[in-house]
Amino acid sequence: MPNTGQKSTGLIAFDGSAESRAAVVTAAGVLGVDEVFVLTAWEPLHNTHGSHGTRTAHGDHDEQQDPAYQEASATCADGVRLCTEHGLSAKPLLVECATAVWTAIVDSAEEVNADVIITGTRALRGWKSLVQTSVSDSIVKNAGRPVLIVPPVGEETAT
Repeated sequence: MPNTGQKSTGLIAFDGSAESRAAVVTAAGVLGVDEVFVLTAWEPLHNTHGSHGTRTAHGDHDEQQDPAYQEASATCADGVRLCTEHGLSAKPLLVECATAVWTAIVDSAEEVNADVIITGTRALRGWKSLVQTSVSDSIVKNAGRPVLIVPPVGEETAT
């Protein structure tokens, strides 16, 4: 990151997958950010059966008792721990997902004024890439800020 005399901030999308772990390690090795927010998006368990795309007003449920919240909280804490182990100053950021995960990431980056978004990718290929929209692709198209996309672990580069 260019040194502008201001504190630089990154936002790492972290879901506990090998791809998000690789994103943390890569960010620690190549980015000079002062701090990162470790974002874990979650959907309330009561929303997973039939109410996709809608968000219950915050407070209409006891999120602390929601198993999905508890799992996301543990995942986010794991991401913060991983960042810290790799020398990054990290803060947890749990976001209740209202629609698509990429929207939660882009909106959160705006809220924390992140200089860069860091994310892994599963790199969909073949027919899957035709029928599924990539989260990382949607982030790049809508973020309005730099995005570092880390390829899947073990991917070979084309020559």
